Amino acid sequence: MAKSLPPLTWFRSFEAAARTLSFTAAAEEIGLTQSAVSQQVKSLELRLGASLFVRHPRSLALTDSGRKLLPEVGKALEALAVAAGQVDTNASGDVLTVATSVSIAQWVIAPHLPAFAHQHPDIRVRLLSAIWPDDFNASQADVQVRFGSQKQVGQGAVRLMPDRLVPFKSPALLGDILDLPLIEAVGTSGGWGRWLESQGLQSQPTVFVDTFGMALQLAAHGGGVALVSELLAKHALDTGLVERAHNGSIDSNEGYFLSANSSNPAAGLFHDWLLDQVG
Repeated sequence: MAKSLPPLTWFRSFEAAARTLSFTAAAEEIGLTQSAVSQQVKSLELRLGASLFVRHPRSLALTDSGRKLLPEVGKALEALAVAAGQVDTNASGDVLTVATSVSIAQWVIAPHLPAFAHQHPDIRVRLLSAIWPDDFNASQADVQVRFGSQKQVGQGAVRLMPDRLVPFKSPALLGDILDLPLIEAVGTSGGWGRWLESQGLQSQPTVFVDTFGMALQLAAHGGGVALVSELLAKHALDTGLVERAHNGSIDSNEGYFLSANSSNPAAGLFHDWLLDQVG
């Protein structure tokens, strides 16, 4: 049986870190935290059974294995970006393309999309899931919702609110928050460690996922308590899928940023409509 490939995100983190020789610079480029990039590179090294970097106190250097791998990974990522761009170029020009994270598509857009379709029956909408900057660039989307910091998403994007990090759980899950499984969304700079410290509590997460949306999904199914953005949880909270597990909350260092092609009237309509839904 052929050996399974490591996740594409690990290769993306390696390529950016190898090209910049900095986990911090790589994180800025691809929209993750420095710790998430470092963790993904370490996971790739463990999977491949080879060290890819020599880690100095303030810099990185490629090992022989890293130098061999970099050009091959770079070519593969470039080929994927070109392929994705060709697909988007061939798409119908009268469809409004919205590139966003799966979390926003699932928890914010999907519950209200029928209302948008009813208000604007002449606008056809195509949702594309996107994570990396390359995903958004290749999509040539009319509307984008990116996750990251203001510096990472660029100027002209509007931060969607509210975005404080709040613990949520299923109403059917009973017990004190310290006695329940804590679900951690890795790859963000705010998490359970900072929340617990803010409340003077001690515990640690036991379930780890890679998106806020997945964390919220697990919480809604009774899998534990998820610390996620209020923005994502609004519909789930309004419909009784989840409830607040504690009154405490913390600021989010990253957020979801909305931007639209100003020359496309349909994009402007969707932009304003989405702001109304989260307001």
